[in-house]
Amino acid sequence: PGLAVESGTTDEIFYATRHDYTKALLAAVPRLDEPTAGINAGNRGAHSVLTAEDLSVHFRIAADGLFQPPTVLRAVEGVSLEVGARETLGVVGESGCGKSTLARAILRLVDTSSGRVVLLGRDLEGLDPDSLRMARRDMQLILQDPLASLNPRMTVRDIVTEPLETFHWELSKQERVARAARILERVGLEESMMNRYPHEFSGGQCQRIGIARALVLEPRLVVCDEPVSALDVTIQAQIVRLLKDLQAELGLSLIFIAHDLAVVRQISHRIVVMYLGRAVEIAGRDDLYEHPSHPYTRALIDSVPVPDPEIERARRGTVLEGDVPSPLDLPTGCAFRTRCAHVRERCEVELPELRRVGDAFVACHRAGEI
Repeated sequence: PGLAVESGTTDEIFYATRHDYTKALLAAVPRLDEPTAGINAGNRGAHSVLTAEDLSVHFRIAADGLFQPPTVLRAVEGVSLEVGARETLGVVGESGCGKSTLARAILRLVDTSSGRVVLLGRDLEGLDPDSLRMARRDMQLILQDPLASLNPRMTVRDIVTEPLETFHWELSKQERVARAARILERVGLEESMMNRYPHEFSGGQCQRIGIARALVLEPRLVVCDEPVSALDVTIQAQIVRLLKDLQAELGLSLIFIAHDLAVVRQISHRIVVMYLGRAVEIAGRDDLYEHPSHPYTRALIDSVPVPDPEIERARRGTVLEGDVPSPLDLPTGCAFRTRCAHVRERCEVELPELRRVGDAFVACHRAGEI
């Protein structure tokens, strides 16, 4: 540890690397300029596991002055989406766009201001606490920070068996431990690790423990809230591959939230692009990356670097100008107009609604012409 294994010019490292570790690092970086295998629209089931309709989450912010009215922060505004059986729905956008709040609204971890969530044909709105608690057996969450999401005072055995104690009290202790051991083995951890504590594991191993905890109840839907953003690139690739394998093996539906579009492309069937609380484009993976319809989507894709110096030097993509507007003081009309190169007078006064453009749904007045 701490040793420099290779050095050289940029071109030498990228085109003539000699060390196996450097080669592994470069091979693990997801690339938008190469085809992605293993995910296609035909893999998803015909029926929906989850439907969110016109979902909004507003937070009241106390005013600065004594006589000033409170401000409303519209964290999520009118988002509708659907997740099919065995489908992965990617959700992307810049920090602060509402991705994580949307996830928590779907899981009913925050109160919604409007809209509804239907899980396996059951409307979660209005459920009493006990009924909602039981519904959560079918939807689980994988969090961003693998170590912070685990109780440091609990062993791996206790962490993974805790959901079984909550929802399957009919199981004996031996049955709970046996089930935990099986799911740990599925995520690549040995049964002998069950008596260890989180601080004894690497970040990637801690995330595998979090995945095991989420899957031990055999849910139908798993919400992955930036599950690889805190991990090294080689570990990211391992976790993405693990999630894909588990989805194929267990028939899971996934909502995969991330800001890295290259990672999202590896695992998703369809993708939702969010900007300041709204969905601005919803499309199949290949359609979105090859033919983005919203100028914000194009800018996001163009901002992803390609790990090839020659290609990167020759790229001429869209560069967003200006800062993201404050969610407490959104522009009139289209919220993206202050950063858009294609803005027109209509964009300043009329909010664009999602409409079909080809095979995608796009919230842009000029979609299809630019």
